[in-house]
Amino acid sequence: MNDLRSELRMAHPRPDFTREHWHSLDGMWAFAFDDADVGLREGWQSREDGFPLDIRVPFPYQSEMSGIGTAEHHPVMWYQRPFEAPAHADNQRVLLHFGAVDYACRVYVNGQMVAKHRGGYLPFSADITPALRPGRNSLSLRVVDTRDTAQPRGKQYWDDGLFLCWYTPCSGIWQSVYMEVVGDTALRAIYVTPDINRCLATVEVNIDHMPGGDLSVDYDLYFEGRPVRSITSSLPNKRYELAMDMRDGTRLDSVRLWTPDKPNLYDLVVTLRRGNQVLDRVATYFGLRSVSTQNGHVLLNNMPIYQRLVLNQGYWPQSLMTPPDNAALKKDVELIRALGFNGVRMHQKIEDPRFYYWCDRLGLLCWGEVPSAFEFCRDEVVNLTETMTAFIQRDYNHPSIIVWVPLNESWGAREIYAVNQQQRLCNTLFQLCKAMDPTRLVIGNDGWEQVYTDIVALHDYAAQGEALAAHFGDREQMEKGFADWRMTYARDFEPEDGPYDEPVMITEYGGIAMTIKGQQGRVDNMEAWGYNDKVDSEEAFLARFRSLTDAIRALPYCRGYCYTQLTDVMQEINGLLTPNREPKIDPALFARYNGNPEGYGRPGAE
Repeated sequence: MNDLRSELRMAHPRPDFTREHWHSLDGMWAFAFDDADVGLREGWQSREDGFPLDIRVPFPYQSEMSGIGTAEHHPVMWYQRPFEAPAHADNQRVLLHFGAVDYACRVYVNGQMVAKHRGGYLPFSADITPALRPGRNSLSLRVVDTRDTAQPRGKQYWDDGLFLCWYTPCSGIWQSVYMEVVGDTALRAIYVTPDINRCLATVEVNIDHMPGGDLSVDYDLYFEGRPVRSITSSLPNKRYELAMDMRDGTRLDSVRLWTPDKPNLYDLVVTLRRGNQVLDRVATYFGLRSVSTQNGHVLLNNMPIYQRLVLNQGYWPQSLMTPPDNAALKKDVELIRALGFNGVRMHQKIEDPRFYYWCDRLGLLCWGEVPSAFEFCRDEVVNLTETMTAFIQRDYNHPSIIVWVPLNESWGAREIYAVNQQQRLCNTLFQLCKAMDPTRLVIGNDGWEQVYTDIVALHDYAAQGEALAAHFGDREQMEKGFADWRMTYARDFEPEDGPYDEPVMITEYGGIAMTIKGQQGRVDNMEAWGYNDKVDSEEAFLARFRSLTDAIRALPYCRGYCYTQLTDVMQEINGLLTPNREPKIDPALFARYNGNPEGYGRPGAE
């Protein structure tokens, strides 16, 4: 692990939690639909002769790149593939990792169930050692993905076809599958919490299977490949925190902070030992940065930052929610920066961890948003809570993520304005985020009808700047209500004695529909659409964008914006890029209107 920025890290499904030796199980698997749900009764979990179809993992069966490419709904599906048992000693375990499987699944090795999981966007692992046999083994999955609107679905439509801003769903395995060999005692998680005011980083290690006997941990810290500090500490229990001084020597200015314009990253190798024996070794990384609010501003590293975000939904024409490859994720980050944005709001999707890696490394602020469910009920409460918790656990170390968003536009809580029970769902998720992660900001309900929130996040799709400015006026007007029929605050959360001091941002606007030569006007017999009237030239697009954006920048209390959106998605043609990531607008020209792509502060016209 000497070269911590090697191709190994870039290719690994979890760049923030890498072991040197791992084995991918991506590729061709046998596959079958089980519409009659007979597979369990007939023992399909024990079949080793395959299934009638072939599918390329990790692409969902609805995608072209899967090799199947049908949008038909099939609630139950099966996967199977052979694999060779990796070499491992008696005191070692074989872990099987799934990046994401939508929605609920059971995992079998040689017919023996080794794991159950529910939740379509986040990882899970299984210790498959007891089920292994020497040589050739069989791995099978039964996956169930219904049209239940209590599931966190995000933009996956729950009916046939396409509808408004909802798209083709993605069922089954849609992120990478891989194996690792670890010791019986191994590292389960590493969490790094920066404290820039004290030049500290607190490293928390979590251990699986804590045995008796003396254990120790080596912490080897690097910056740009150069050793900074090495510390060895005893390990008294399975969760242990170490406060690490980040100063290189004694100079305070030797601490390298992470910002979008200077995305400094520290590499950390954590080695678990029993005496001189190495039990496990994991490489991670982190950035030193702080996020806070004060007097109506968002502060990054104690300095005001004006956020220029773009909404990104993470769909590709041939592969849907699964990126075609790692390079596609890097390209998206590079394009966002080239368009003059300093951040991205990942909308209604928990993205592949490699995307956040590129945001960390290339310098892009991120908002992490939980995919919405659409039916308020007890199941929704449980599902959202589980998803939010797992999201924070997986992505805690990414310095680029500065905001968590549990709800969007009251989806799944349609009566949140007046119904206390739905308000409590939002507030519970807000407090859950704060309990698990006090280092980031939380927006309870992005769009309108605010309850507990660190940022007042508002949506407005006015066609021209004059109308947008009229909707918001001064801050007092904004707090009493704004465009159309949605209120800024839920009932009983309105400011009573003057304005609140939370920062305000316009977190969806624009949505300017633009077609370019050769682009389809219809998708699946549905007319392509965006917000308001379509434009058909670069000049008309830029005029409308500038009108809207200048109106937002002129609001004295507003601290940033999020333009809708990065790419066209299926029937939506309001992207700055086509679905294949071809710019509709010259990126350099657009960036000139969008402001300086680097640095702190309010952007000025160039």
